[in-house]
Amino acid sequence: MSKKDKESSRNYAAAYVRMSTEHQQYSTSNQMDVIREYAKRRELEIVKDYSDEGKSGLNIQGRDSLSQMIRDVQEGRAQYSSILVYDVSRWGRFQDADESAYYEYICRRAGVSVHYCAEQFENDGSPMSTVMKSMKRTMAGEYSRELSSKVFQGACRLIQLGFKQGGTAGFGLRRMLIDQSGARKALLKMGEQKSIQTDRVVLVAGPEEEIKIVRWIYHAFIAEGKSESEIAAILNAKGVVTDFGREWNRVTVHQILTNEKYIGNNVYHRTSCKLKKKHVVNPPDKWIRADGVFEGIVEREMFWRAREIILARSQKLTDEEMLEKLRVLLKLHGRISGILIDEAEGLPSSTAFSHRFGTLVSAYRLIGYDPGIDYSFIEENRRLGKLHPGIVAFVIQQITALGAQAVWNGETGLLDVNGEMRVSIVLCRHTQTGTGSSRWLIRLDASTRPDVTIAARMDATNECIRDYYVLPGIDMTWENLRVAEANGIYLDTYKFDTLDYFFGMTERVKLEEIV
Repeated sequence: MSKKDKESSRNYAAAYVRMSTEHQQYSTSNQMDVIREYAKRRELEIVKDYSDEGKSGLNIQGRDSLSQMIRDVQEGRAQYSSILVYDVSRWGRFQDADESAYYEYICRRAGVSVHYCAEQFENDGSPMSTVMKSMKRTMAGEYSRELSSKVFQGACRLIQLGFKQGGTAGFGLRRMLIDQSGARKALLKMGEQKSIQTDRVVLVAGPEEEIKIVRWIYHAFIAEGKSESEIAAILNAKGVVTDFGREWNRVTVHQILTNEKYIGNNVYHRTSCKLKKKHVVNPPDKWIRADGVFEGIVEREMFWRAREIILARSQKLTDEEMLEKLRVLLKLHGRISGILIDEAEGLPSSTAFSHRFGTLVSAYRLIGYDPGIDYSFIEENRRLGKLHPGIVAFVIQQITALGAQAVWNGETGLLDVNGEMRVSIVLCRHTQTGTGSSRWLIRLDASTRPDVTIAARMDATNECIRDYYVLPGIDMTWENLRVAEANGIYLDTYKFDTLDYFFGMTERVKLEEIV
């Protein structure tokens, strides 16, 4: 943009609005009302509108209007000198607050200022404005994390109550819609969803013909010794199709032989993809399950017998023989996944590899294969889990040495100090953002509500403790707290290099010493 163009655009502004599905107050029309009123007070003329409707604010992907606005500014096509946004959260609930700041910096560098019309501070670059804006950005990102956690906790509760959460029923089963009193309403067809919030979905037995086929699959596999591929070939020859109307293959038969829903178990969280991050496969100890909550259509003895046969395939092979088969599969496809393993004829199942080597990723590493997904956090969390008892023991020892009492409650996972104060001790894994900034996630236990949380932040190696946050429960309103190296006076007031301050809180003082 030329100097003349900049002069002419001095009183011109663009409006940016974004609405996901969070609150009616954030509807695009409500946002525009506030933005127009702000522009009127500042004598700004809105010459361009950018709108992202129904878009998440977690990152810039999928937000076409925001991306276009940034490009217009960068490439000098913006015929305005100001961008008007309802508030900081509409700019984005970025999980990395630095990303939010980066996009604003791009605009400011090009001579285009960003105005947050509904905020109680002026975005003028002053120290107070910078502090408030940083806090608002962090709170905006934390809102999404808290919402994700609450949704997940709600889903886990529904799973344990016996309600199905998403996905198809599976061959031989159907999804039944029930009301809040548990009365059955109707069977849901493929693709149909419940329309009333208080309704729930459970699995029930499907048509008798499909149930007979499922039971025959188990019989053919166990009693007749047929493989998944042979069973699939027989079904296809008879003209039987899957619940998706497709031909059978090794994987679809294997899924029926291994999915616990056929014996009435409700299993959830086998995989996860939270907050627009990478899809990960969770280890079995992270699964959420409720046994016997559905009407099973296969006898439990048959199911576990089939599981034994599948696992026994690998027991006949040595570790090296299993890994060699994995190498052959890698050479054939150029990559490996659980699906490719299950589809391969004559290869132990992905479940068998997980049982033999701990996880699929461990097996991949033994043959030098990198799946391109970072699973290191699983191992780091396990290592931190092993460090936790040592930290607890150290804290108990120091408190006892000061003449106080400290007892670890295994049921609540809290330290009871002097029978007066309940303390949570958490280790916070060090992570890095895409820009190389350090981040830690402090998990605050909302269920047990400790009086104090000791959050030990690990260093970049996740092997040694860097420092501590001693957080009083009365001041903590979040369930999870994502912190950077420096977090402002509100949080860093509670930061200490050692736990000496906390130990001083627990020390017993004799009355005569006070007198």
